[in-house]
Amino acid sequence: MSKLAYIVTGEPSGDILASRLMQALRQQQPDICFAGMGGETMAELGFESLFDISEISVMGFWEVLPRLPLIAKRLRQVVADIERRRPDVIVTIDSWGFVSVLLGRLQRRKVDIPKVNYVAPQVWAWKKGRARTAAKLLDRLMTLWPYEPPYFEKYGLRCDFVGHPVVENTAAALNDDLTDFKRRHGIPSGGTLLCLLPGSRSHEVKRLLPIFKNVTARLSEHFPDLFVVIPSVAAIADEVRRTLADMPTPHCVPVGQRERYNAFRASSFAIAASGTVTLELTACGAPHLIAYTFNPITNRIADKLVTSKYANLINILADRFIIPEFTLSRCREDLIYQKALELMLHPDRAQEQVAQAQQYFSLLKPPNMLPSEKAAAVVLETLYN
Repeated sequence: MSKLAYIVTGEPSGDILASRLMQALRQQQPDICFAGMGGETMAELGFESLFDISEISVMGFWEVLPRLPLIAKRLRQVVADIERRRPDVIVTIDSWGFVSVLLGRLQRRKVDIPKVNYVAPQVWAWKKGRARTAAKLLDRLMTLWPYEPPYFEKYGLRCDFVGHPVVENTAAALNDDLTDFKRRHGIPSGGTLLCLLPGSRSHEVKRLLPIFKNVTARLSEHFPDLFVVIPSVAAIADEVRRTLADMPTPHCVPVGQRERYNAFRASSFAIAASGTVTLELTACGAPHLIAYTFNPITNRIADKLVTSKYANLINILADRFIIPEFTLSRCREDLIYQKALELMLHPDRAQEQVAQAQQYFSLLKPPNMLPSEKAAAVVLETLYN
């Protein structure tokens, strides 16, 4: 009899992670079935989500408040669906705010199904108490980073470092013909290509893209041949295009993961929202900086709660600044412009950044297998033990 894996993810990055896991699980157990909530990349594999996860994909303290009634409704829906289907294993992926509440409700309702979480809550950055909470709610935890397991193992939670999916997500695109990519999107063969990455959520686009546009206008004064590429996801691509409609600098908005990585490889420089994208840019050899901000109230709260010295994932691994960071109150047009201009005018410095970052990126692959294969093995071991 085939087994049912119930997958829950509420973020575009988790959607990509889950799709890789699904493929690896099918390779190791072809008759496995899937249900739950996921995104467009999972849908391409035949996954039918309970609802559109863009409804609950939101970050920030203040930003989440208007969505709380809808999030509460979706939580009830997922709990009811799990109780009805009685899957053989529950795999939650990222979105710890949503996931922890879901797992707590399942625990209170005595739903006795093995529970595995993929992507550890960032207890090294803030809210260290989440490690103890995770140990109470989960049977197993799969981490992307080699330094994470000790935070949770001290509370008795079994942890497995499975490696970061960016290692394999980017691999397929690294040999693509960039000439074809540029032709498809009307990008000149020469010139300076700037990549803007304001995030995959609508509220991120609203908050960050206007800042990035202003920086672009100032950079275009130094680079008359500037062309801008803004990779996006289907859910917000039209919003991105509308926001950029009045930008005089020539630009394009490619959609899809493969096009995204081709854009990274072709770019002279990138300005990106903080997150996993920094690893993708590093893997593709693109020099970049990161920027992120919330509304002023959330920024003040985050300033008090965040304990990590770094926001950038490469910087955290290195324990020093390799990738420039402009977060919270430092996410300002003038600061971003100054650093971007410096690195774009000095390609040797930009390439040194890439070389240093790639040294740390190499630590993110588990020995002898791909991250998704390792993750699938952990899920199947949990399912059958």
